[in-house]
Amino acid sequence: MPSKLSTDFAVAFQQLTGLAPFPWQEDLYRRFISDDTSGRIPSVCRIPTGLGKTSLIAVWWIARQHGASLPRRLVYVVNRRTVVDQTTSEVERIWQKMHALDGGEHFAISTLRGQYADNRQWLANPSRPAVICGTVDMIGSRLLFSGYRIGFKSRPLHAGFLGQDALIVHDEAHLEPAFQKLLETIQDEQQKERERNGDLPWPGMHVMALSATARSNAKNVNSEGHQPFELTRKENSPPNVIPEPPTEPIHHVWRRLKAKKTLRLHACDDEKKKLAVDVVERALQYKDSGKAILVFLRTVEDAMSTIGSLESEFPGQVAPLTGTMRGYERDRLVQGNPVFARFMPESDRPKNITLAKGTVYLVCTSAGEVGVNLSADHMVCDLTTFDSMTQRLGRVNRFGDHNDAGVDVVHPNPDSFDEKHPLALARKATLALLKHLHGDASPKALGELPADSCIAAFSPEPSILPATDILFDAWALTTILDKLPGRPPVAPYLHGVAEWEPKRTNVAWRDEVELITDELIEREGGNFPRELLADYPLKPHELLSDRSDRVYGALQTLIAEPSKSLKGEKHQAALDRAQKNTQTHVWLIDESGSVMVTTLGKLLDDDKKRVIAWLEDSTVLLAPSVGGLSEGMLDPMSSDADDVADHWLDENNQPRRQRVWDDAPPPTYEDNGSTKLMALIRTIDLNPLSDEIAEPNQEGELEREVASELESNQISNSRQGRFWHWFARPRDTEDATRASSRPITWDHHTHDVVTRTTEIVQELDLSEDLEQAIILAAELHDLGKQRIIWQRSIGNPNPSDWHAKPGKPTHGARWRPRHLSNYRHEFGSLLDVEEEHAAKLAALSDEMRDVVLHLIASHHGYARPHFPPEAYDHERYDTQQNQHAAHDAMRRYARLQRRYGRWGLAYLESLLRAADWAASAEPSPVPTTHEVKA
Repeated sequence: MPSKLSTDFAVAFQQLTGLAPFPWQEDLYRRFISDDTSGRIPSVCRIPTGLGKTSLIAVWWIARQHGASLPRRLVYVVNRRTVVDQTTSEVERIWQKMHALDGGEHFAISTLRGQYADNRQWLANPSRPAVICGTVDMIGSRLLFSGYRIGFKSRPLHAGFLGQDALIVHDEAHLEPAFQKLLETIQDEQQKERERNGDLPWPGMHVMALSATARSNAKNVNSEGHQPFELTRKENSPPNVIPEPPTEPIHHVWRRLKAKKTLRLHACDDEKKKLAVDVVERALQYKDSGKAILVFLRTVEDAMSTIGSLESEFPGQVAPLTGTMRGYERDRLVQGNPVFARFMPESDRPKNITLAKGTVYLVCTSAGEVGVNLSADHMVCDLTTFDSMTQRLGRVNRFGDHNDAGVDVVHPNPDSFDEKHPLALARKATLALLKHLHGDASPKALGELPADSCIAAFSPEPSILPATDILFDAWALTTILDKLPGRPPVAPYLHGVAEWEPKRTNVAWRDEVELITDELIEREGGNFPRELLADYPLKPHELLSDRSDRVYGALQTLIAEPSKSLKGEKHQAALDRAQKNTQTHVWLIDESGSVMVTTLGKLLDDDKKRVIAWLEDSTVLLAPSVGGLSEGMLDPMSSDADDVADHWLDENNQPRRQRVWDDAPPPTYEDNGSTKLMALIRTIDLNPLSDEIAEPNQEGELEREVASELESNQISNSRQGRFWHWFARPRDTEDATRASSRPITWDHHTHDVVTRTTEIVQELDLSEDLEQAIILAAELHDLGKQRIIWQRSIGNPNPSDWHAKPGKPTHGARWRPRHLSNYRHEFGSLLDVEEEHAAKLAALSDEMRDVVLHLIASHHGYARPHFPPEAYDHERYDTQQNQHAAHDAMRRYARLQRRYGRWGLAYLESLLRAADWAASAEPSPVPTTHEVKA
């Protein structure tokens, strides 16, 4: 259906946003559609806070619709401290407007958290435009082939999609200089690859630093000599009169730039002891105002003290917003808290919410400084560095709607700063700048401060570690899971090394930590916990983040003997709880995804410094029964905690995955007006019997279960039942291999993959020989499934009737997938192709032959660079043939990576992988003749 989006930019912008464009937005559009390829995408974009920076997403989309040669994927990166990625709201509105115009699906949306979190839409089709919003950690770890909380099989897929045909927009880039440097290094490395090996048939990665504040006084002239993109001359020339209400976009610009914010400075005699008291005193001066009062504090301890004091005066009128809250509770705060809603623009507020009346307070740490579209009537805060202070000021009277906004800053006396603190000099310099403002904290006044003085007042820049070509090579070796010399963790390369910033640890709660016993792990293999987390990944809403030393202290408290002040039954109950917690399992997950299973007692019995070192940049997964959670924050005195893994919801608040027990019916979901079944991704038998299921007999038929139904419901080690079934929507699984809702024959699946692959490559501007090579790989990719051992592993009762997908259990007799060997079907496919389809390969050039074989080998994430020996195919081939194929796969990987580059090869792999995933998640209708009765 033809798009009804206007060909006139101003009209199209209003169609999508409901607003007339600012002059800078029109100027950026002209840049995007220009023929000047070197300056089409500005490398630096300096637009003040509150002037619609996120609307560049609309500008990008309109320019693409009007024929501009821009990357298909726009990746919007926000600072790691951001709690609410309200950029998503902007993207949703644009999508809904486009959908209303012509009914099309248009671009995919995926975000860090909330309703579009990790929904895989952006991974489903490389040819479909997409907007991905995420944090530095989410995007950066994936770019470096090390995606946090995703399995190794998916890591190259994510790296390819983010590192090619993508525009990375780094919002508030001055807050994360190490990440900005990393992005520029990757961009330069890709350019070197193209110059060395020839251009690729798809665009690389483009980077745009988006910030109103620069850490450098230089002009940031890029390699082509282009200046940073800034406000237009018209916007920098104030009108004589701004009518009320404003009648033109330029009036709105100046209303925001000159927004009234009266600054008042208050000295604190003893910052360490009296800061929170003084902040509360200033905040209470507004108690009868009926206004929305924003309070900022640098430390969590001061924030919690302030919250407690204000709550005692105004119960129910205070909301917290800290970076230590679990994502689930933070999302609920934004989605329905009547206090928080008072600080949100009307367009961002949840529908049908009842706003809190009277004076309300929102108490924040740095989590509220960046990426949160807040606008308070007044603000009270302590003194921080200038880069953070400007962010705070941007959350007061953000749109210039009133003329009485006040800002009260409580600061130490100039002679009482802790000179040993690394931020002391920057805070002193910030105080001098605030005094220089003479009470006017408007964006215009801030912009007129001396640039050199502003830079001196920034927080110290962290040590930035140089990312080299050798490191990129090491990170790209995604099938090597063990620690590899010369392959360090990626976190220091994302954020730099700042000695003054304490290390952090993630904490989450899952039922499986307690239910999965040592015996079960031994039976299933030591990697069983890692495999479970790959099937059911930890999502942002499950995690809270806190300082590693505080997490250590909380864990110690969970197992500590109770205070002697407790008497009688209370003392005994606390003692019983501590002793039980000592023996309870804990899973410690490192940055690479490896899982160490131990008990809380054993973990904490080691040296304190060593334990804290283990906790740094890791995730602690606890059993809900140990407690430790209160109102979304770590609280070792609380006996409460809950598993919210199943609360991963879509845009209609429906679960994307669900775990059920025993013979409960498979969960369903609504899709385009019809009810569909979720797909079974794993069944865990919590009380396995050694001969529970017999081996298939010679006819390939599976025997009945040995255990009776009565026995299966009398399991002592499970509070729920025996069989734990894990379901997810097919499109929301990490590995769609097991995501089919019914058994699918080999022929049918191969036809689907070839069809999907053809559709994808025809939308891309590829050469004919590359198109044909990718389609041929799709045709041959699953030959290795034609093995008795593989068919038995999916539970096929007739393993000589080749099937590609087992399907979920049906009523009555059912296929039971089993782990029979570590054989990899894609390795078998490699052997079959060279043995049985040599003529097809001989017709190709050497490069295209390599492409076909590597795409087959890597379509489930292996062959980067190798297959483990246990993956070999001993059913049809001898050891020498297996070893020869394995060595060839490694050499082929090296050759293709030199030709296409690290991210280019990952992107090339994604073309077949996306088609295979989509065909597995949503197979085409099966003809009646192909129906299989298990």
